[in-house]
Amino acid sequence: MATEQRDYYEVLGVSRDADAKAIKDAFRELALKYHPDRNKSPDAEARFKEIAEAYAIISDPKKRADYDARGFAGVAGFSAEDLFSGIDFGDIFGGMGDIGGIGGGGLFDSFFRRHRHPTGPAKGNNLEVRLTIPLEKVNKGGDETVHFTRPMTCPTCKGARTKPGTEPRKCETCNGTGQQVITRQETKDKGTISFQQITICPVCHGQGTFIDHPCETCNGRGEVEKDDNLKVTIPAGVDEGTALRIPGHGLPSVDIGGQPGDLYVVVRSKSDPRFERHGADLWRMETIDITDAVLGTKLKVPTLDASVEVSIPAGTQPDEILRLKGKGLPVFGARMHGDINIRIQIHIPEKLSTEEKALYEKLRQTSKADKKSWWGSLKDRT
Repeated sequence: MATEQRDYYEVLGVSRDADAKAIKDAFRELALKYHPDRNKSPDAEARFKEIAEAYAIISDPKKRADYDARGFAGVAGFSAEDLFSGIDFGDIFGGMGDIGGIGGGGLFDSFFRRHRHPTGPAKGNNLEVRLTIPLEKVNKGGDETVHFTRPMTCPTCKGARTKPGTEPRKCETCNGTGQQVITRQETKDKGTISFQQITICPVCHGQGTFIDHPCETCNGRGEVEKDDNLKVTIPAGVDEGTALRIPGHGLPSVDIGGQPGDLYVVVRSKSDPRFERHGADLWRMETIDITDAVLGTKLKVPTLDASVEVSIPAGTQPDEILRLKGKGLPVFGARMHGDINIRIQIHIPEKLSTEEKALYEKLRQTSKADKKSWWGSLKDRT
């Protein structure tokens, strides 16, 4: 099942244009509040990890730029070491003294040391796929099926590459190390100096073993290709580029017994001839005749639910914007909708019939007469 990650800026409670000081201050306040050695609530540790991860991403200029550009997919795959090793907790908390064990070498460093070096086989790399959905699905949310192909650990040999019941044969040349070590000695005036040259074993080519009886399912590769169809729940109003994480459906681990990575489904909006999406707002261009702009008219405009009738007021100007409040997409995480914005373009005819030309000419003369009359009355008053 996909788990939805919270936006890192939302986690820290800062705006997307927040400076380094604001980010640092927000992290300090929240970290002190939720550190599991100080906060005994059941969700404190998970909340603290979320806060620390958000700070590690948006306090680093490059990671922040990647996140702003591509969302969670832009910063996927970092280990705890990658994220936290560069954070100077002494700088962030050291000035607060040692109240409750807080300080550069206190409970913050000890917490991250506990999470920095995971034991056991390495986790596999994450996998990213793109899912393009229509605006109607963004509007209402719901389930979508993701189709993709990925390698997975062979179910027969469990990644060992050998036929069940058999073992790889150790290379006798390198004794299973995959390396060949050549040692030589030279006698100098001050004694004997030993030199070692380490190269890849020329017999096993660095593998250290030979597989005499390969697994028949994967032909000795340790993994097989699998066509996956996964159902993903799309939240209503999902932001452009949001990455939905599906644990355990990424690439297999390079270590036997290691857990696979995660799958990130990056959600994009399908191009729509009716609208252009900007966040929760939808934009549409409507072109009207010059007479309709002058006199006013009514238009039937599509929305994501049904068409509505819109009144174009008399005297509408080119590039004027009419707003249909609340007719846009849901605002993700909020109980409100964006708007549909209609930008008005006015069509000026390039060719006129004789009758149309005569009418426009009459209109021009009438306009000139009205201006003269207005100036004359103004002079009389003055």
